[in-house]
Amino acid sequence: MPDNPTYPLAESVPDKIVSASGLGLSEVSLENVLSGSIATSDLTISRATLMLQADIAQAAGYPQLAENLTRAAELVAVPIDELLRIYDALRPRRSSLEELHTLADQLEQQFGARRTAIMIREAAGAYADSGLLRSDGGPD
Repeated sequence: MPDNPTYPLAESVPDKIVSASGLGLSEVSLENVLSGSIATSDLTISRATLMLQADIAQAAGYPQLAENLTRAAELVAVPIDELLRIYDALRPRRSSLEELHTLADQLEQQFGARRTAIMIREAAGAYADSGLLRSDGGPD
């Protein structure tokens, strides 16, 4: 195995690629899918795989991509219904400044998503500066 993995990960470090459920890349096959022995969660990327990709992007000189991949790694543990709620809350005029800060605090405290929380706080400030916060008593 190389000391410095490169893309494609499936070729340089196939044994390091695991799904969110812990299933290894070598276990993902059409036969296993057709037999029903692979669940949807077996096809979801893991935090570790995303962090490996972030490390490669950083080493290659792509810090923004590395940061995006790191935030994605933080969000692997967040349930899909929560992600959709966050997406909706971040739409213009859907949330107050306080609601966005509360959302960021919850992400950081419940899921350890520190970088994503920082991004939401920055977005809240930008929304405030641009007049994109909700100003009435509820969502549009």
